[in-house]
Amino acid sequence: MLTIRNLEAYYGAIQALKGVSLHVLPEEIVCLIGANGAGKSTLLHAISGLVPLAKGEITLDGVSLIGRSPEEIVSLGISQVPEGRQIFTPLTVLENLELGAYQRFRRERRRQISREIERIFQLFPVLKERRSQPAGTLSGGEQQMLVIGRALMSKPKLLLLDEPSMGLAPIVAKEILQIIRDLRESGTTILLVEQNAKMALSLADRGYVLETGKIILEGETSELLQNREVKRAYLGKGRKGFLEE
Repeated sequence: MLTIRNLEAYYGAIQALKGVSLHVLPEEIVCLIGANGAGKSTLLHAISGLVPLAKGEITLDGVSLIGRSPEEIVSLGISQVPEGRQIFTPLTVLENLELGAYQRFRRERRRQISREIERIFQLFPVLKERRSQPAGTLSGGEQQMLVIGRALMSKPKLLLLDEPSMGLAPIVAKEILQIIRDLRESGTTILLVEQNAKMALSLADRGYVLETGKIILEGETSELLQNREVKRAYLGKGRKGFLEE
């Protein structure tokens, strides 16, 4: 489905991505783990057309995304759940969901959009209860549900999740984890960036480890969970990046 080859990107003079290559197959969850500043969010932004690329190729189902606007990339089937949620706080829950389907309003009837909103309400019943409530008054967990629901309103082929557990209480983070599992069971393909490596590796089918802009390890998550360096760097306590000795 998604193929990335030799991707390079810069923030000013700083090279954030250094020849990154990876792929995501249909109905997979693939996770990307690494320390803060490793380039994980930059990679998602590059896929979404939010970061200019110096080199490399990104394709979705064989269609190149290079040079396309974020709006075009959404229309091709990629939707991103950003780090920090970034909801429209003064708008209601319902209005936030409707904004997620803004491109579909051009080609579909209102009735079809309403059916999709009802599907989101089935997935997140609390949002139905709060449909007329300003989004800024929701709890952190409810806001995370809303931003996932908003992304799903575009009916994406591929969902990009950026730190979905960030800032959430452990019990709420577990609830979000179960929601991600449910999405995969329903056939949603997911590329997951998550600081909580144990959570990410427990969810995903395969994983990549990114450090200072480079992929340094990849494999089935069962293998990565048993890897000595992954354990030392990301599954233990008080450890530095595992290229540091």
